[in-house]
Amino acid sequence: MNKNLWFLTLAQGLYLTNNVTFIAINGLVGFALAPEPWLATLPVMAYVVGSAMATTLVARVQQRLGRKRSFQIALLVALFSSLLCAFATLEKQFWLLNLGTIIAGFYNANAQLYRFAAAELADKTAKEKAISWVLAGGILGAVLGPNMASWTRDWFMQPFAGAYITLAGVAVIAFAVISQIHFPEKRVDPNQEPGRPLSEIMRQPLFIVCTLTAALAYGVMNLLMAATPLAMEACQFSFDKTAWVLEWHVIGMFAPGFFTGALIKRIGVMWVLRMGVVLNIACVMIALSGITFFHFLTALFLLGVGWNFLFTSSTTLALEAYRPSERDKAQGAINFFVFLATALSALSSGVLITTQGWTLLNLGSIVPLTIIALALIWLGVQRKPVRAQPL
Repeated sequence: MNKNLWFLTLAQGLYLTNNVTFIAINGLVGFALAPEPWLATLPVMAYVVGSAMATTLVARVQQRLGRKRSFQIALLVALFSSLLCAFATLEKQFWLLNLGTIIAGFYNANAQLYRFAAAELADKTAKEKAISWVLAGGILGAVLGPNMASWTRDWFMQPFAGAYITLAGVAVIAFAVISQIHFPEKRVDPNQEPGRPLSEIMRQPLFIVCTLTAALAYGVMNLLMAATPLAMEACQFSFDKTAWVLEWHVIGMFAPGFFTGALIKRIGVMWVLRMGVVLNIACVMIALSGITFFHFLTALFLLGVGWNFLFTSSTTLALEAYRPSERDKAQGAINFFVFLATALSALSSGVLITTQGWTLLNLGSIVPLTIIALALIWLGVQRKPVRAQPL
């Protein structure tokens, strides 16, 4: 860890404060303002759709202006979108709230690149640990996000309007933090190959599995996390209890970052990926076994740890799938599919929890987890060294 990585870790924590607060309250605010109950999680989906729409633009901005300028512009957008969401909530404008969360997606698309930037700020032999430690900065968001939503819930007549206003202040602090980081400039070597077409990069088995794992891991996590506030409200738990569950869920997502990188180095990236699948399945089994506070708490905590193992490992493995000259377009493509899966899961979450219930929602998550498991088996076969034939 160096000075730049410490500041980037703090920036990650502030980003997750924004992200977790959005997840914690968007569904509830949406449920209060939506014309139909099944549209409750549309603001959650809008946040991710905005992120997916911004991936190409973000890649171009980063390529032209560099990491630092792009990250700073994104935080100015975060400031504006937070204030717009606060105004929409106070005025009870459901569609304006969705517009605000779509605009916030530009910040999300930028901040999702913090993990890749971490690898560039570290020594070549410590990239796994750098990615893992920067992701661990999300613990700040785990603690601050849900509690901030709870503390500011009743600041105004319309619940949670104060939380959006507070996020504007978080964006200002994050801007000051990012301004302290020196990102290495991407030097263009005249003798360096221009890079392969994106279609060729995406056809690699390694790229396919890394992207599929990252996207489905995020999709499953978001499917269950976005539905949790609505499910717990239906079970008549107070929002303080919901905030507690979400806090430990996000701690589970990022606390392992202190050792996931070392674990990858010790037992290998493929084993950590397999452990992530097992933890996700354990989460589903516990969620299906009951609807007490303990069931919600334990299931969501395991979901967070499983996501960390899958996402950190897939990010580490993805570094082998592209050359330095292909960085921006390859990372943009990975994040696009992550946002696409998350957007679909966000809308599905609202539809399923309001029409089919918590049980069917969890049963449905077994499908993408099975796909990840099969993809890892396929990649293991593809990467298996070929033994020399005896003469």
